[in-house]
Amino acid sequence: MQKNYRRTLLACYLAFITQAITANFAPLLFLKFHTDYGIPLGQIALIPTAFFLTQLLIDVFCARFVDAIGYRRSVVASEIACGLGLAGLAVLPGLLADPFAGIMVCVVVYAVGSGLIEVLASPIVEACPFEHKDAVMSLLHSFYCWGSVGVILLSNLFFAVFGIENWRILACVWALVPLYNIYNFATCPIERLTGEGQAMTIGGLFRKPLFWLAILLMVCAGASELAMAQWASAFTEAALGFTKTVGDLAGPCLFAVTMGISRVIYGKYGAKMNLLKFMIGSGVLCLCCYLLASLSSSPVLGLIGCVCCGFSVGIMWPGTISITSPRLPQGGTALFAMLAMAGDLGGAFGPSLVGAVTQQAGENLQAGMLVGCLFPLVMVAALVLLRRKTAGGKRDPQD
Repeated sequence: MQKNYRRTLLACYLAFITQAITANFAPLLFLKFHTDYGIPLGQIALIPTAFFLTQLLIDVFCARFVDAIGYRRSVVASEIACGLGLAGLAVLPGLLADPFAGIMVCVVVYAVGSGLIEVLASPIVEACPFEHKDAVMSLLHSFYCWGSVGVILLSNLFFAVFGIENWRILACVWALVPLYNIYNFATCPIERLTGEGQAMTIGGLFRKPLFWLAILLMVCAGASELAMAQWASAFTEAALGFTKTVGDLAGPCLFAVTMGISRVIYGKYGAKMNLLKFMIGSGVLCLCCYLLASLSSSPVLGLIGCVCCGFSVGIMWPGTISITSPRLPQGGTALFAMLAMAGDLGGAFGPSLVGAVTQQAGENLQAGMLVGCLFPLVMVAALVLLRRKTAGGKRDPQD
């Protein structure tokens, strides 16, 4: 029987939505955790740190062991971990003497699942026999954006209708998404990127100059995206003078919408576009957005810079994967895991640098945003270098 790879694609779409749920749901409840459980805000700040640190560790784990365990077992385990972690969030904090410990256990559990999704969903789709895989990859990654928007909007709608005190019910509702997706991944066709024993080792990847260029691109992609995304709400409120509600909706929500639109556009028309040129143009636009947000004295123009930045960074992460994978066809799972780790490192470093510069500049967020120009600038330079090295097919793109 002919294999139905559309089912595989649907499972990966839901996996990215699951990842968006795990990344965005708990932050909506930070103040609720503070008031209900009496957890100091300093401790609550450790929740996203634990989430992203766990994902980094999973990236390293996947690079070494997932090929031996198998894609299907690993991705099914990712959905189980996400489902249990989200559902446990509704129960475990109330059962333990220390509610914060219960929250952290659940966060780590679903972060394990999220980290596995981050590493596995892209190579699973890459291994499917689709045409124009760079366009398919861009569309796949757009589902993280739509998932983020959906979690923020639907969760706030639920809180408005039923009250935020019923957040435990919503946690169980969100847990149904990964629990349902267990069946999809257990039954859909899943192929391997490389044959048995043919994938490159991590040491082999380290000897490829293209790999290090790809790592640099992923660090810049993660930093360019999250430096703006994680500070978007505070930036629109504190630096631009908008209200808290406008800051939440016009900042992170519209940022995610425009990022998703960028990925959908390339997903639909990518076959007619040059990916390297599209990414270089996106990098230049990103640089302009950071300059507009940080230097403009007009709140409206600053907000436009913030929102349009989402569009500019949309192609960076999936585009880097699509550029690298066909040029290192034996990279296997290790390649995808190391790229994900580099993206996470950039996602941790970018917002931290903006925050540090903001503090040094006397809590001036616009000064902090100005340093964010560094990330798209380096990315454009690296892309131009890659384009020159591969122009006309004169050089081996791996060299």
